[in-house]
Amino acid sequence: SRAMRQVTVAGLQLAFSDDRDKDIAMTAAAVREAAAAGAQVVLPPELFEGHYFCRHEDESLFARALPVDKHPAVEAMREVARDTRTYIPTSFFEKDGHHHYNSLAMIDDTGTVMGVYRKSHIPDGPGYEEKFYFRPGNTGFKVWPTRHGVIGVGICWDQWYPETARAMMLQGAEVLMFPTAIGTEPHDPSLDTRRMWRRAMVGHAVSNVVGVVACNRIGTEEAGTPHAQTFYGTSFIADQRGDIVSELDDHTPGMVIATFDLDLQAKHRAAFGFFRDRRPALYGRIAQDI
Repeated sequence: SRAMRQVTVAGLQLAFSDDRDKDIAMTAAAVREAAAAGAQVVLPPELFEGHYFCRHEDESLFARALPVDKHPAVEAMREVARDTRTYIPTSFFEKDGHHHYNSLAMIDDTGTVMGVYRKSHIPDGPGYEEKFYFRPGNTGFKVWPTRHGVIGVGICWDQWYPETARAMMLQGAEVLMFPTAIGTEPHDPSLDTRRMWRRAMVGHAVSNVVGVVACNRIGTEEAGTPHAQTFYGTSFIADQRGDIVSELDDHTPGMVIATFDLDLQAKHRAAFGFFRDRRPALYGRIAQDI
């Protein structure tokens, strides 16, 4: 029998200071820890170069965006990837000419940028005013062939959409990953979305028979102001059955880490028949923008 195809994946859960250099260095150190623990693909949280700035609209914050080849977060992760021989899906605020995107540079285990994915679904609501800052992504969903399997990565709000997960699966994804920044809802202190957030992604794991990694930030940002937000962590990894195999609480920094047997997942995926029984000819309504 041939060797199992295994991949060890990790997601980081961190709190940020809004000192860009300090936050990038802390994230780099956390990636190194995950690599030392055996991770081959390490996912930092969304926009780890500082606070989650989209809680209010401030035109001065566009200055944070930089092109992929000049961005300090991408540069730092390229160095770590090269040193540790890990793949790092790296979230960053991208400037491309006059356009701004919430983007992800996939960095391979030689420190090379394989390409860029731009967040497809851009939320807009109290505390998450991303449409002010980000143009909707124009890359389409992307997956990344690595030495350890094919990795599909969506960004935060993308993670709520069954279409995101299915589109990446149909491109060959064998693990789904979602870097996130989500916490309290300023307009409704009684709304705690953490259980819904998890259930949505566990649903992707079950209906695509695939492992899912979700990592979030923690900590309170802009404490004592009307814009204060507390991020709820609860990062997790679910296996192809939707069972939680690694998780963190809502306030502790650290990592979630798990090893997946991709051949076993593929066997289960075939046996469930979800892809055999798909009826694309009946799904046209999904692609109508009305």
